[in-house]
Amino acid sequence: MTGEPARVRQMWHLMEPLHAVLYYAPAAFEEAAALGYDTEERWASYFAWRAAPLGASGVDEVVRTFHSFAPGMVDRHVPAGWAVAGPDAVLAARLRAVDRTYRALFGDRVEGAGFAEAAALARHAAEAAAPGVPGGLGAANSALPWPDAPHLTLWQAATVLREHRGDGHIAALTGAGLDPVESLVSFAAVGAAPAEVFASRGWSAEERGAARLRLQERGLLAADGAATDTGRELRAKVELRTDEEAAAPWRALGESGRERLVELLGEPWLEVIGSGLLPSENTLGIGKV
Repeated sequence: MTGEPARVRQMWHLMEPLHAVLYYAPAAFEEAAALGYDTEERWASYFAWRAAPLGASGVDEVVRTFHSFAPGMVDRHVPAGWAVAGPDAVLAARLRAVDRTYRALFGDRVEGAGFAEAAALARHAAEAAAPGVPGGLGAANSALPWPDAPHLTLWQAATVLREHRGDGHIAALTGAGLDPVESLVSFAAVGAAPAEVFASRGWSAEERGAARLRLQERGLLAADGAATDTGRELRAKVELRTDEEAAAPWRALGESGRERLVELLGEPWLEVIGSGLLPSENTLGIGKV
């Protein structure tokens, strides 16, 4: 891939880990536990952290905006999670978790000129993403007030940008005629991650099997479950449209601003990847699509 889509994809690969540490960092689980969430597994806090910008959302809204999770899995955590802590309390704890995590990863550098410059550039890009898809997670995060601290501004900008991209990705999947479980099955079929990784989204074996049959009937999957050429072509079109939908913030930042942000965030990105906090396999297909 070359040209603008490749640059947009590069920026996603750069920014996503800086956002995603929230869902795995020890400080985040400690903050979630202090609110009263069960932290024996990560899902209760995950749904709280990610859905809080939507307000006290119900099952249908989270199913729609998260897209890939089975309704039954969402129902176990939403709206019950808001009885543990309201969205405003979750949002405050979310920033405390990020503050602690970034300070643990990057030390005093979060107070330095490099983080301040990176935060300003990332915020400029994120502000160009607003309002995005109405009712989507990108728009919901765009509507939040900006933190004062540069490292928290950087994290929030990364969050706005990843959710803005995610909203566009959902639109691309829907446009390709892929429902949520078909989206996961077809993504596994092109090698984005092993099929068992996608089982984390809560769909039963029967639901995933039915989706495979539907995709086979459309000529998108072979009998062995691998993507056909047609299936690979469709997924490539989905990814291209996703990049196109995510391009506006990076156009607004400009080539020099984008290159400077890459330069500033290269070392923090390596440190996040090398921290061991993030799983080696994930449902996003980073580095594989």
